[in-house]
Amino acid sequence: MAKDVEVAERGSFAAKDYHDPPPAPLFDSVELTKWSFYRAVIAEFIATLLFLYITVLTVIGYKSQSETDDCGGVGILGIAWAFGGMIFILVYCTAGISGGHINPAVTFGLFLARKVSLVRAVMYIVAQSLGAIAGVGLVKAFQSSYYKKFGGGANTLADGYSTGVGLSAEIIGTFVLVYTVFSATDPKRSARDSHVPVLAPLPIGFAVFMVHLATIPITGTGINPARSLGAAVIFDDKKAWDDQWIFWVGPFIGAAIAAFYHQFILRAGAIKALGSFRSNPHN
Repeated sequence: MAKDVEVAERGSFAAKDYHDPPPAPLFDSVELTKWSFYRAVIAEFIATLLFLYITVLTVIGYKSQSETDDCGGVGILGIAWAFGGMIFILVYCTAGISGGHINPAVTFGLFLARKVSLVRAVMYIVAQSLGAIAGVGLVKAFQSSYYKKFGGGANTLADGYSTGVGLSAEIIGTFVLVYTVFSATDPKRSARDSHVPVLAPLPIGFAVFMVHLATIPITGTGINPARSLGAAVIFDDKKAWDDQWIFWVGPFIGAAIAAFYHQFILRAGAIKALGSFRSNPHN
């Protein structure tokens, strides 16, 4: 009897053994033949549209209310909650369909970590960018009288800050976000703790919330190139276009650093690869 229990216990522990999933192929043309792929692309488009619609509308609403009353509107805290809260909601809704990226920087970081193929990454970024443009377009359509007057929710570098400071703020802010995404969706943690996948949207939303609190005074907080592009396209202001590169270069650098840190430092990817190379008798 004791032996049977021991065997059963060994079996239960063996079931929890973890093996890293294989990396996504760089080019996967088979994806283009699957409806699940196009469903995921559509989900990214709609999610980014909704994200921009709610958040930019919140920004414009706050500015219009605070114009006559300094204490009016939701304030910076409310704006940060709008961004973080929408990410929490949308990641929760779309994680099982597309992974819930809603951000080209997140997609880029996951691509570098070989979590998604190049085909999927490119299509996601296109869908996110178009969704952002459509979302801000809806805001302008519904709030035409306030849209131009209150800046259209466009990201620009605030007066008094250098380009280096703005770029650094976007790099660090995006690092925080993408690092949180990697940690919250780590399949090793998911295999060990069954509650992790359910809770993943919460820390991701909180990361967006906290970064907005810190960087709204500097850049208005981009950390999402699609968000910055959508507002710039519809608002079409010279300064928004002049500063646009900050909101692409910064987030992509931050995402790349986060991917490297998580994969090669925390998950010891470089050491594992070196160990595999040394143990290969054919080398």
